[in-house]
Amino acid sequence: MATSYRDYTSPNTQFTYDMKNNLFFKKDDRNFIDALGIAQLNTLGNSSLLDIYLTTGNVVEPHIHQNAAELVYCIAGEAIVSLINPFTNQLLNYHIKPRQVANIPQGWWHYEMALTDDTHLLAIFDAPVPEVIFGSDILRLTPASVWAHTYCLDEAKVQETFAPLTQTVVIGPPVGCQQQGPLPDRAASSQYPYYGYSSHLPDSYGYYDTNYMQQGGYGQHPVYQQQTSYPQYGTNPSHTGYPPQPVYPSY
Repeated sequence: MATSYRDYTSPNTQFTYDMKNNLFFKKDDRNFIDALGIAQLNTLGNSSLLDIYLTTGNVVEPHIHQNAAELVYCIAGEAIVSLINPFTNQLLNYHIKPRQVANIPQGWWHYEMALTDDTHLLAIFDAPVPEVIFGSDILRLTPASVWAHTYCLDEAKVQETFAPLTQTVVIGPPVGCQQQGPLPDRAASSQYPYYGYSSHLPDSYGYYDTNYMQQGGYGQHPVYQQQTSYPQYGTNPSHTGYPPQPVYPSY
């Protein structure tokens, strides 16, 4: 807990908050994220929360928190929490059930996939305003020419592959995705080290035909595609996040 110099006699001091009033992102009525940061509860120390609801096969997309570690606690359902250990270059997959946790150190690449409907996760951060960089933004905002030149790829194929990424995904797959076939069986592949209680991921998953909706910055920003800086979970006068980024020709 950080040392606080707040005037606790002030009538503006907040000790409680209803997270339903701060929607961070909504894919549909069963896949959404509520958030709590110091902008919502001004007596918080070095802590904040994401309240995550997912159905089978939905994924909180690959991302990093550059200023915070994350502890993922499973309240209901089941999920795979995957992270890359940058010291060993291993992709680690942790299957968590209710009352179990997975920890992601600060700045590590990670993502979460629901294995059952009505999966409910609580993500706990050791920062009052955790920052985030989403994988979909890295993919879509880096010019295709840079990907092609750096990794000796076909630029036209890179452009075609990433063309559907027109905005930050947050919870994937996007509504209307036409992928075919089952989810990958990570436990059966030596490429993916696996830790947990189940032998495989679910065989299939469905989508919901509701409109794709999203709100960034703990409900502060209406749409991601209009942002020129990386989103944050809240507002803090002393912590404004990344400076505006240049507009790339391939947006």
